[in-house]
Amino acid sequence: MEDIISFIGKVKYTITLDPGVWIFDDRRVDLNTYFDNEAENKNELEEYTKAVSKHWDREIMEGAVVPPTLKTEKKFEKEKVLTGTFGIPFKPFLLNAEPDKNAESLIIESEDGEVQLPLSQAEDLILGFSKEGKPLKKDGPVYVYMGDGSNKNNPIKRVKAFRVE
Repeated sequence: MEDIISFIGKVKYTITLDPGVWIFDDRRVDLNTYFDNEAENKNELEEYTKAVSKHWDREIMEGAVVPPTLKTEKKFEKEKVLTGTFGIPFKPFLLNAEPDKNAESLIIESEDGEVQLPLSQAEDLILGFSKEGKPLKKDGPVYVYMGDGSNKNNPIKRVKAFRVE
């Protein structure tokens, strides 16, 4: 239970976060490259359209049969998960908790103290949950990175709870 993080305060729904399951979440991002590429604003519809087009082109060129290259790609993805350093955007969790209309800030409670951020800045946070394929057991369970990468070399560690006020 020490890896479970509470999301409390002026929210409609008090939720708990379990970083142990995020490795299976499609929203995860590679922290080795995320802050380098973060400046590019991605249009989700455009990204989806490109992905579907790529898949359609592959089926036209190679047929609908599963070629050996797909197996190789799947193996590569599995290895990436086992050796990668990943994070997940904080915004979906914040939206699911539904902060009150009069809430103004997010307080990150950690063993090292508290950090207060305006809610608008909190939406851009990234929660790091693995390093080189391993969960953050020593000083985790998550690292909190600012969305602009300003603290990527010194993230907030030993997080116990997120409190909306």
